[in-house]
Amino acid sequence: MKIRSELQIRKVGEDFIIVDPGQDMVDMSKVFTLNDTAAFVWNELKDIDFTEQTIIELLLANYDVDSETAAGDAKRLIDELRSGGLLIE
Repeated sequence: MKIRSELQIRKVGEDFIIVDPGQDMVDMSKVFTLNDTAAFVWNELKDIDFTEQTIIELLLANYDVDSETAAGDAKRLIDELRSGGLLIE
């Protein structure tokens, strides 16, 4: 899977938001925000094919987290990105 290439991440205050520059009108019901960790993962995955295991490995290599927590976090992130239509399968 891949993150849709036209999407961009922007920092607004303390939050990171996903921006779709192709949208003519901004639909505020479809604003996606990421925390610092999710934004880090997003930036690492941008423009590459990845799997859930890729995210788990990123989390384990860069954060003080056990493999069970990393796996749960990776699954939740993918589920959120998928449900928001932000991924290409």
